[in-house]
Amino acid sequence: MTNKPQAEDTEATGSGQLLASMTGKASSAKAAEGDKPVFSYIASLPQPQRGIAERIDALAAETIPDLKRAVKWGMAYYGVSDGWCFSSGAFIGHLKLMFIHGNELTPEPPVTPVGMGKSTRGVELVSLDDLDERQVAAWMREAKPFVGASKRKKA
Repeated sequence: MTNKPQAEDTEATGSGQLLASMTGKASSAKAAEGDKPVFSYIASLPQPQRGIAERIDALAAETIPDLKRAVKWGMAYYGVSDGWCFSSGAFIGHLKLMFIHGNELTPEPPVTPVGMGKSTRGVELVSLDDLDERQVAAWMREAKPFVGASKRKKA
């Protein structure tokens, strides 16, 4: 028996399907590094997830010098030269913004996602009004040294 989502659990997008909840990946977007794949992934999302993802992407670009982007596991990943710091993935009804070592952020983001590692924490955003830009930018700045899923905070 497979763990494929049921038809009623998905919403069509330009690039595939959005899942109702975390099941390993957010969409069928193909893995690729660089700005263009992330911009294409974001453009494929339905509203309101697209608007939220666009603002998160812009906030990341404003907050983190030398930002690098990629699509991995059906989500947009953001990082610096030596690793990934956080991800943004659209699901039916919300968008998840997850910090890889979020359990080390202050204050700790409230959501512990299924299937993304014991230290990952983040927020679920239903609308752009849910995005606390000041707090998210602070987490982005603080998360920058937390690179890679297995690396620890740099001294």
